[in-house]
This record gives sequence, structure tokens and C-alpha cells, in this order.
Amino acid sequence: MIAQAPWLTRVGDWLREHAKIIRAVQWLVVGFYLVLLVIPAVLPLPPAQAGMLDNLTLLAQFVFWGLWWPFVLLSMVLFGRMWCGVLCPEGSLSEWISWRGLGRGTPRWIRWGGWPTVAFILTTVYGQLISVYDYAQAALLILGGSTVAAMLVGYLYGRGKRVWCRYLCPVSGVFSLLARLAPLHYKVDEQRWLENSGPHLATPNCAPLLDIRRMQGASDCHACGRCSGQRGAVQLSARSPNQEILIVGNQPQHSHWDSTLLLFGVLGLAMGAFQWTVSPWFIALKQAAAEWLVDHELFWPLEADAPWWLLTHYPQVNDAFSWLDGAAILAYIGGSAVLVGGALWLLVQAAVRLMGRSGNVFHHLALSLTPLGGAGLFLGLSATTVKLLRYEGLLLSWVPLARAALLVGAIIWSLYLAWKVIGRHGANGLRRLLAFSCMSGAAALIGYGWWLQFWGWN
Repeated sequence: MIAQAPWLTRVGDWLREHAKIIRAVQWLVVGFYLVLLVIPAVLPLPPAQAGMLDNLTLLAQFVFWGLWWPFVLLSMVLFGRMWCGVLCPEGSLSEWISWRGLGRGTPRWIRWGGWPTVAFILTTVYGQLISVYDYAQAALLILGGSTVAAMLVGYLYGRGKRVWCRYLCPVSGVFSLLARLAPLHYKVDEQRWLENSGPHLATPNCAPLLDIRRMQGASDCHACGRCSGQRGAVQLSARSPNQEILIVGNQPQHSHWDSTLLLFGVLGLAMGAFQWTVSPWFIALKQAAAEWLVDHELFWPLEADAPWWLLTHYPQVNDAFSWLDGAAILAYIGGSAVLVGGALWLLVQAAVRLMGRSGNVFHHLALSLTPLGGAGLFLGLSATTVKLLRYEGLLLSWVPLARAALLVGAIIWSLYLAWKVIGRHGANGLRRLLAFSCMSGAAALIGYGWWLQFWGWN
């Protein structure tokens, strides 16, 4: 345990006491977001010689994919979901319109726990098909479409709530996983809450619909500070970054969707999505398919005539996907999800069996790979950062060493968590070593995948 720092409590209280300032900042972020999202989409494609300092489209591309998303993910690991509660434009718009909407109750189908996993898979795959990292129209379609959907859900359901953020947001599941590693959280003393011995503050509006009194951990909390100081039982606190996975992660109320998203989505599917553009296996797959099609006189899949909103189609810059390209991308990303995610699932299952355990142990042990999941997403997204900066003439010779350090550090962290989780479930001696060897194999598989992308295929 880490001793409580009084200044952290004051930070949490400041967020509660200065709600008007927070709202003003949120609207500034919304304006910035809309300008960079909408204006580049209606501008012509940038010329070949353009740079981000003299072209708004390239600047927006760098801000969204080179800075915004990589460092939002990093913020989850450092500060929990404070981005969601304080800065996210989509959440702000959803909550704002919900105050003016119909205020209906949230239907049961929306509360299904699998939506964040399904939405993450669909948006990730679709984004690759339309080259969301490279073209402003594609970014507007995916990010803008998500924002419109968030506002529609906000208008229909809840009153001053963020129903979209809680149940449907494509990245909420990923954020929930990464926030488990944050060294900060809003700690709730349930006993003190029940005693009602603290100050009588106004009842907070918890926009993500949490039961504050029973809240444990940072995975679902948006860290907005509205409940800070409530009944003297809620305060922003420091903790060990391992605490939530080692302790809270063992509780049975946590859904199996968390481990499914981590193994098959964050570790499996995302690796394929980041890899296919540099993978010789993808080229071999596409060439073999093209030869088969020609041999059988099937030429229509080789045509690049799909609309841009279905497959990348920008012939003016010689970038257009054929139907075969789309099918090959789907096959590669899907194969990565099934093969990598399936292999990880089998290794974790083997570890659980060797421990002689069952039940929630699989989910708990799978969560130990969360640091590797977060590192992989950051490595993949920051590859765009590095690419765009190199287009501007920066050499960045330190990047390979930084990537290696991040990957090795994530492997060590994940293996440490796995060792501790195995021990917490009572596996000792040979059983503990055998189970740990399975988790070491899982970490090695993930590490090998990223080694191929950044070193092995270069």
C-alpha cells in the first residue's frame, strides 16, 4: 500500500469545485476536435511536397494519429480515465445533449457487456480498409460517425449521463483495461460512506452511471472528480500500479469480455492491423490469391472500383484498394486475431490447468498480460508518429532503442504480474513454475510479433 498524499486529495477536490472551468476546457477541446476533423475532410488532398507545418490536412493527421491517440492511451496508464471524464469531446457532447434529450431508461440490449469488444473489432478492421490513418475523409467517417452515434444515444437515453461511454464506445473496453495499471484512482471507503460522517455535499452526478459507494478500482471510473470528498469517503489517492489486477481483478463480477478483448482484440487483432502493411506474409498471401484468380479467369476481384467509404480509393495519388486487397486485409487481420489470440488463450488455459484451478482464475491470469497489450497499442500507434516525423526530415535514431526498452519493460511487468497472480491462487513449487512457463510463452509470442514488425522484417 502507498500512503495517501494530501495534495492528491486537494487535486480531486479542485476538480469538483471548479466544474465551470472544466466545462470551458471541454468545449475548447470540442472546438479543436471539430476543426481538425471536419475542415481537412473538405480540402483537396495535400500535394506530394507539402509538410505538416504548411498543410492543415497533414497537421490534423499528425495531431490525431501521431499525438492524440497514442498519448491518450498513455494517459490511461498514468492517470486512469481522466481523459474520459475531463477532456474527451465525444463524452462531453454526449452528456451535454442528454440533458436536452428524451431521458429514456437504458434498454437491456445496450447494457450487453460485449459491445465494447465488438465495436473495437469493427472500427479497427473498418479503419484499415479505408486507411483511416492516412486520409481525412476516412477519419471524419469513423471518428465523426462515432461522435454522431454518441450524441444520438445521449439524446435518447439517460438524463445528464454518458450511456454511450459506459456501454457502447469502441475504445471504452481498451481504456478500462489500461486504467487498471494507473497509479492514481478515486479510493472509496465504503464503511465511512455508510457512517455518513463526512461533509454533506450535493449528490454528485456520476455520468458513467457507477455505484460510487461500491466502486473499487479505476477501470470504469472517469476520474472527473465530481464525487471527490463525498461523505468524506472518496478521495483521489495513489496506489501501486499492480494493485487493481492483483486484487480487484480476482473478483467474480468482472466480465469475461475483459479477457476476450485483451487476448483476441488488443493483443491479436490489433497486432495484425498494425502489421499487414509491412508483412511479407501479407504480400505472399495476396500474390497467391491473385495467381489463383488469374488461373481461374476471375478478374473482377482485381478491380479497384470500390467507393472510398468501403475500400481505400484515391486514384489521384495512386492509392486504391482492389477487392482482393480488401479480402486479403480481412484475412490477415482476422487470422492474426484467431491465431495469436487463440494461442494466448490456450497458453493461459494451460497455465490454469497446471495450477489445478478453475473458475475466475483464467480471467484473472489473462489480465496479467495487460501491460503488453498497452505497450503493443502504443508501439503500433506511435509508428505513425515516427513515420510522419521522418517525412518532415527528422532522423529519430533513438526510436529503435526506445521501442526495445518499452517492449522489454512490458514483458517483465506482465511476467511479474503473472507470477504474483499464480501465487495468489495458491499454486506453489512445480505447479507454479509450470504455469509460469506457459505465461512466459505467451509473453514471448507477443514479443516475437512486435520484433518481426520493427526489426525482423526490416
